[in-house]
Amino acid sequence: MIVKMSKYTFVLYHKRQKEFLEALQQLGLVDITTTAWEADDEERAMMSELDQLRAAKAYLKELASEEGFRAGEPYTDGREAFERYREAAAAIDDLGGRLEKSRREAEELAVWGEFSPDDIRRLGESGVTLRFFSAYKSELQSIMSAYGNDMIIEPVAEKDGRAYFIVVQTGEGVDVPFDAQEYKMPDMTAADKAAEIGRLEKQLASWREVMARVYASTDKLEEYAVGLKDRFDFTRATHCGVREAENTLVIMEGWATEDTSGKVDALLEEWPDVVYIKERPTPQDDTPVVLKNNKFANPFEVIGQFYALPKYGTIDLTAFFGPFYMIFFGFCLGDAGYGLLLVLASFFLRRKKTTAMKQIANLTLLCGAAAVVFGFLAGSFFGVQLAGLEMFSDMKAKFLDTDMLFTLSLALGGVQIVFGLVLNVINTTRQYGFKYSLGTLGWLLVLLGGVLLLLPPMMGLAALPAALCYTIMGIGGILMLFLNNPNRNPLINFGSGLWDTYNNVTGLLGDILSYIRLFALCLSGGTLALVFNDLAFGLTEGLPIVVRQIVILVILVFGHSINLFMSALGAFVHPMRLTFVEFYKNAGFESTQREFTPLRKNGR
Repeated sequence: MIVKMSKYTFVLYHKRQKEFLEALQQLGLVDITTTAWEADDEERAMMSELDQLRAAKAYLKELASEEGFRAGEPYTDGREAFERYREAAAAIDDLGGRLEKSRREAEELAVWGEFSPDDIRRLGESGVTLRFFSAYKSELQSIMSAYGNDMIIEPVAEKDGRAYFIVVQTGEGVDVPFDAQEYKMPDMTAADKAAEIGRLEKQLASWREVMARVYASTDKLEEYAVGLKDRFDFTRATHCGVREAENTLVIMEGWATEDTSGKVDALLEEWPDVVYIKERPTPQDDTPVVLKNNKFANPFEVIGQFYALPKYGTIDLTAFFGPFYMIFFGFCLGDAGYGLLLVLASFFLRRKKTTAMKQIANLTLLCGAAAVVFGFLAGSFFGVQLAGLEMFSDMKAKFLDTDMLFTLSLALGGVQIVFGLVLNVINTTRQYGFKYSLGTLGWLLVLLGGVLLLLPPMMGLAALPAALCYTIMGIGGILMLFLNNPNRNPLINFGSGLWDTYNNVTGLLGDILSYIRLFALCLSGGTLALVFNDLAFGLTEGLPIVVRQIVILVILVFGHSINLFMSALGAFVHPMRLTFVEFYKNAGFESTQREFTPLRKNGR
């Protein structure tokens, strides 16, 4: 759910602003509005440093994964570690480019063998010029046949189908009578270039040792980043607010959660020279948002954050799309064995003590458990078809076949879309009043009447009275066509209602068909798992027993690893797409980019 907020307006003497903000930062409960803020040079420098610190975190993590990496001696503080990181990062980037260029030049020089550039220059001073060329081998043979008697042409080396050769001339500016690629006279030999590469590699190794020390200072670097973020937030807050009374008064806007606003009030009582107004947010306010959900819904906040936060005053859909996402993930993965691996992985992730990692671990556990259930219903365990095993022979008829999976995917989509429309009606009623939800309610009643009319006979149940179903649909049609906008004339609404009906019908059809992806992913993952099993046991027939077991193990591990990765990726992305497009659209989701970020000291 969205935590309720309290809005504060502060009025104070401008020379007391920094001192007052320091008190708020120490409290750590108030978000200061900074919408009109423009960064100065100091703040831009802080923003640049924060970006570099984020880049440093990613770089050091990648560095630590390299084979043979060892951390060095940590630096004394985070500021020193950051400065050394910047120096080392710039040097490593420069040396990496120079090394790449030198190695490429060394390969080019290697074809010319050992020579003395000084001797070549002295020959040039005496009137003898050496020119360096390359051509395809067949072209060189033609050149030597045509011009070998008139000039000195000396082949030097062959590489990748090309021949490298030298032409000796007397005098300068004499054109050659053939077409070939000419090279600038080398100013050093391959040995000289190799020595240069050695020097560059030593410098690179030295800077990498600096990076190893920076990595050992990761905790201090993180502390420095937190302190810098606190200073940046504080500096930005001091430059916000409206100046009045010839710049002697400052008016600032702040926000606090309702459950902590009592502590804010207590602090404000200690500042009698600060005038403040406390009120509830209005729909026109850009109210910051913070979510608070129960243990079940909390892991799905990770999914919602990929899109956007819900607007303040609307419904937080996390708890409502969470069960559907979990079911859809299990449906897409479609294998009980793969789901079991994810459940086990969640316990490994839980060993990480960070809040974010715990959220991911809980999400993995829930989605993995759903995959175990749906994989068992689909009768697949690491690609093994359970219906074909003797121990499950009594349950063979209870496993879902492809027709049932196809129907179930569409049915789940219909349920989620209708549920989204119900939430849309509730959300609109809460925000604007019941009369503004009549159009959506009418569309919902039309769908309900159609379902009540068609579904019972399809399921072999007794049909409901047709008059009742048509009455529900008729009421819905009236609401949808004539009352879709209470601020307009019903006759005008009729025209827009017809257009909305067309959009709703075509949109609903497209939305429901989108859920076929659940069936397709379930089928493809299970089929690939079955294929790898057949490959492992079919291709190894006739091999010695020990060799066969090793080959089977390699094929199964490799094949199922690839399939698990691809299936899990699809099971993660496609339910997310269904949530953000089909469900959010029908539920009337409204987003905001403003997250509740109170001024804090040391990140707490």
